[in-house]
Amino acid sequence: MLKRTLAALAFAVGGAHAALAAEASLAHWVPGTHPLQKLGMEPWAEALKKASDGEIEVKFYPASQLGAAPDHYDMARDGIADISFINPGYQPGRFPILAAAELPFHFANSKAGMRALTEWYQPYAAKEMKDVYFCMAISHDPGTFHSKTPILVPADVKGKTVRPANATEGRFVQMLGGSSVQVPVGEMREALSKGVADMTQSPWGSLYVFGVDSLVKHHLDTPVYASINVFVINKAFIAKLSEKGRKAIADNCTPEAAERMSSGWADVEANGRNKILAEQDKGHVMHKPNDEQLRLWQAAAAPLTDEWKANIKKKGLGDPEAMYKGMVDTLIKYKSLYEKK
Repeated sequence: MLKRTLAALAFAVGGAHAALAAEASLAHWVPGTHPLQKLGMEPWAEALKKASDGEIEVKFYPASQLGAAPDHYDMARDGIADISFINPGYQPGRFPILAAAELPFHFANSKAGMRALTEWYQPYAAKEMKDVYFCMAISHDPGTFHSKTPILVPADVKGKTVRPANATEGRFVQMLGGSSVQVPVGEMREALSKGVADMTQSPWGSLYVFGVDSLVKHHLDTPVYASINVFVINKAFIAKLSEKGRKAIADNCTPEAAERMSSGWADVEANGRNKILAEQDKGHVMHKPNDEQLRLWQAAAAPLTDEWKANIKKKGLGDPEAMYKGMVDTLIKYKSLYEKK
């Protein structure tokens, strides 16, 4: 496990810091009732408060109260929010290294999988997210395609308009012959209800959270992608904390914390599949690909990995082969790599 020293958190500020209560604004763009806040963020906030002896008090600003979903990284950078929950895929091309985690058919789960991803990405975050303090990466249980029409093989996407989970998935849709309508998850229902999108990518439980379960009745019954999210923290906020407060941040921004943060959300999303199964009498249809059909999906997605490697090389960001192998090896280490057919 990668360990961080307090020196990495002690940013250049003069004088001693009194351990006074520091309200920390935490901005995100899902509803305040979302399982991510209830089962992930709130216990994490309590852990911060306890570890800092009450110095860090988290106040939540859900549902894009402080800004639009794609703006949350800059909000943390600029101090509009002390802590931000971001989806890097909402800003295509800005975080090219982390985009490796958006490649389809790589994550078997998002519990130990997010522990693996956080461990792998920590060294790269200092380069790619240098304006903020990278805390951890988290995700939901792997998502899939949900459609108004049957979907079983890649050809079923051709000619359809799809709301993808992120920029990489948007590129995947285009490669399959579909059109991409890139909107945040909070706008998913509107896109589907107005006919702007024929399909959406989503984890199972979120079909109910965002009220689209009545709009998409056909479901590709296999994990396709993990929509990667990240918690980042404003550096000036950390700098004003006492040594104990900075240690509380360090101790709760770890690969282990990433697994804890993701677990409750992952369970709720996975249970959404069971709910869909129980509602097949309401018109829901599960399309389960066999091994041959899965190979078609994985073969169709394979060029995305080559594109990612070429982009890393073009930008001079390092050795893409070593980066990719590092991610895969860490997923294997935590038994979280999607099985290839």
